[in-house]
Amino acid sequence: MNSAPHLLNEDRQDFEHVLDDALRIVLDDMGGGGSGPTPGDPGLPLNAEQLRTLALAATDEINAAAAAEYEAYLAVREETRDAAREAARTRDNRAFGYAAMGVADRSGSGAGLIAVLAVLTPLLSGAAAVIFLLIGYAMHAVSPEPAIASPLRTAGWFFAAVAGASVLLGGIGLLLTALRDGSGAIHDGPDSLSPEVTQARARWREALLSLGMLPFLDDSLRDAATPRPATPAPPATGPRMPHLGYSRPDFSSPQDPRPTAPRFSSPDFSSPDWGGPEHAPE
Repeated sequence: MNSAPHLLNEDRQDFEHVLDDALRIVLDDMGGGGSGPTPGDPGLPLNAEQLRTLALAATDEINAAAAAEYEAYLAVREETRDAAREAARTRDNRAFGYAAMGVADRSGSGAGLIAVLAVLTPLLSGAAAVIFLLIGYAMHAVSPEPAIASPLRTAGWFFAAVAGASVLLGGIGLLLTALRDGSGAIHDGPDSLSPEVTQARARWREALLSLGMLPFLDDSLRDAATPRPATPAPPATGPRMPHLGYSRPDFSSPQDPRPTAPRFSSPDFSSPDWGGPEHAPE
């Protein structure tokens, strides 16, 4: 299953408008069709601001319920925008071609002559300025300088000024034309949308309200009104230190803690049998 498309920033205003409608429907139903419950009403577990915060935090989850309608709306809107851009590009290319040829759309020959001059004046004056300046300064290096060198340099600087002024005026004219065309461009306002885009947008908003927004708000109110059982604390019996899986070795102390030293017995020595001189051998 494909994942639902992410809600674009330009569609968040529509999402918030649908959210306001859903909040009004839910709160009116809880209030019995009257003026609606107040935030302190015991029958209202969450007020409108809390519900709005929860819904805005779950924008993608709510919009996923109307994913098919939103994808269709995005596709139709993108096709309309591509067609508008292509038409504007074609119109600009045609206008540039008319200006270069000296032909103005739905205009007379005067406008065509002005267009020709606007295109050719910077080119011709710039080329003349370069030629005159090069020749004039090349003659300035010759000694003696010819008399025509100074007029050539003056003419070159004059044509350079004409080229700069014509480029500046042409840039201002292009800027004014772009501003004028931009003011009449197609925008995605409610009054400028095509019928196909308007219908796709209405289907998406209806599906967003009925399939995503209202069920989400109902579930949020139901969850907030349902008391949750308190989880009992675990019994505090037994040692606090966890059992690590091994025990201390069982050592037993000796019966006599004093060390026993080896016992040595002195050798048995007997005195030699010495006799007196009378017993000496002869």
